[in-house]
Amino acid sequence: MKNGEISKRLAIFAVETRFHDIPRPIIEKTKRHILDTLGAGIAGALSDETVKLAEVFAAAEGGGDIPLWGTGRFAGPRNAALANGMACHTFELDDTGGCDHSGAVVIPAAFAALKLCKRSVTGEEFITATVIGYDIARRALEACGAYEAHNGAGWHSTSTCGTFGAAAAVGHLLGLDVTQMQSALGLAASSSGGLWAFIHDGAQSKRLHPGRAAEGGLLAALLARENFKGPQQIFDDVWGGFTNTFAPQSADPAAWTAELGENWKMGRVSIKPHASCRGTHSAVDAINWLFDTHRLDAGEVAGIEVRLSSFLDGMCGGRETATLPAAQMSLPYALAARLVCGTAGLVAYSADRRNDVGISQALDRIVLNVDEAMQPDEEPFVTIITRDGKRLTHRVEIPLGSPANPVPDEALLAKYRHLGLMVWPKAVVDELANRVTTLETLTDMGEIERLLATAPLSTTVFS
Repeated sequence: MKNGEISKRLAIFAVETRFHDIPRPIIEKTKRHILDTLGAGIAGALSDETVKLAEVFAAAEGGGDIPLWGTGRFAGPRNAALANGMACHTFELDDTGGCDHSGAVVIPAAFAALKLCKRSVTGEEFITATVIGYDIARRALEACGAYEAHNGAGWHSTSTCGTFGAAAAVGHLLGLDVTQMQSALGLAASSSGGLWAFIHDGAQSKRLHPGRAAEGGLLAALLARENFKGPQQIFDDVWGGFTNTFAPQSADPAAWTAELGENWKMGRVSIKPHASCRGTHSAVDAINWLFDTHRLDAGEVAGIEVRLSSFLDGMCGGRETATLPAAQMSLPYALAARLVCGTAGLVAYSADRRNDVGISQALDRIVLNVDEAMQPDEEPFVTIITRDGKRLTHRVEIPLGSPANPVPDEALLAKYRHLGLMVWPKAVVDELANRVTTLETLTDMGEIERLLATAPLSTTVFS
């Protein structure tokens, strides 16, 4: 397709899709992801990164009326999208498998746009905008050749690709026409960015990426509403086009529109049960399976060997634990935490736990063996060596939280409540859950926005 045809088809999809077009299973799944994202973002108010960003806002920015979730504070729309997007990602508990972290981009941007719509937005409209945003954000990544190719080149796809999803979701809520939506998508490309350099020293920049994508998509849609013109050939095979620039060796332009409106990309997104990079989850699940199946306890484990791809080793093979971001990207740490703490949940990543002698000793017993024959997206083989010499091996090919192995409703609600109760009273946490689980019946999203403005019970930073 040439001369802006890809952009036009995506714009038509984003403008004309309605709630009744979306299959019921996708609607139900979307509500789960909205609740999961809100839980991550509310707890994220206690992260070091969110606190520091709030200090920047207080020192350099004016006020606003958009809630910064879990803080009791407010900001303007762009800063709210940035702060809430970052907060959703700071504890590595937001969803994955979209752009990659679509929830932390699309949902904060959509909430930041509510007061800009100059009308009451219904729950049905919000669900529709969210589905559209997830869809286009994922298509951007697939057009770059999918996760391994694009991220393997050094780009963090949450930031490079997520901005299109935010622009589409916000543009839908704002009621942009097709021409304006094309401009919004074109302008969103100017906010694409984000590199994996954080992986080498546990830097905090990764947390910033979904917030910047949310902010950039919101700005793009707002500019487009004022008829600020964006490039319509942004997705074409032209010099300066998005995939030509960001994925010159792996681009798949057909992915932008393949099965558009039929293959809903929300359907492939995963919810994370563990507070670590998704690349570590299969190995943690394998340890859980081996413990349950063979009735093991941690004291019986002499060592753990992991056979993994070079891609996974490069992304999650580090052993640095000085900072929370570094530990959450470490597969060895996730396994050590599971051995010592019995979980790879957020509690296992506190500063006290990261400095625990027991975890340090467990790390010494974990060996990673790179298998160059393994494909980048293959899940690792995990072997427990027991103190009596047994070697017990298992591989989980579909980690818990994947669409084909979903987190049960009760577990999802428990995760949300655990995170929400870190910040808010039980009554607020429960009311928000009730509102989101019946979101399609809501006539005014302002009711949820008012809950999100609740002041915190705790401001103790988790680091």
